[in-house]
Amino acid sequence: MPNLPLLDKTTAPGPAADLLAQAEKKLGRLPNSFRAMANSPALLQAYLGLSGALAGGTLPAGVRDQLALTVAQYNGCSYCLSAHSYLGEHVAKVSPDELERARHATSADPHTAAVLGLADAIVRTRGHVGAEVLDKARADGVTDSEIAEIVGQVALNVLTNYFNVLSDVDIDWPVVVTV
Repeated sequence: MPNLPLLDKTTAPGPAADLLAQAEKKLGRLPNSFRAMANSPALLQAYLGLSGALAGGTLPAGVRDQLALTVAQYNGCSYCLSAHSYLGEHVAKVSPDELERARHATSADPHTAAVLGLADAIVRTRGHVGAEVLDKARADGVTDSEIAEIVGQVALNVLTNYFNVLSDVDIDWPVVVTV
């Protein structure tokens, strides 16, 4: 049983109802994670805003899903592993093989591998990566713009990982568990 109630457009407080309706219209469904976030309209608005802003960045959707898997695996968030495995495969069209690799911060694509390696270093060190890690990422083709964006993506995913683990919402995606 979830630790927070799951709200919908009819039970959410004022602004959260509008945010849920917008999210449902955009996604074609209303994930349990969003329904739990709706307990705080400010949180839901912040999540949707940051997620939307980063979606307009330089990292493609598939790489963002792969990065989300790297972070979710480390943080033990089965909800996010499930959501981003589904979205990565069915929306961003990333191969199941690549999605599995992403859980271990690797990829057959050298640039994606560099992005995931940096994201993994950031999450594991809580941002205290050394100059050598940044130098290696740059040598592997990661731009300064991408480095900044990777930090934003890690932060967004840590937020959702912690929220979903704490709220213990039921997984409403095909289930993938941490190992």
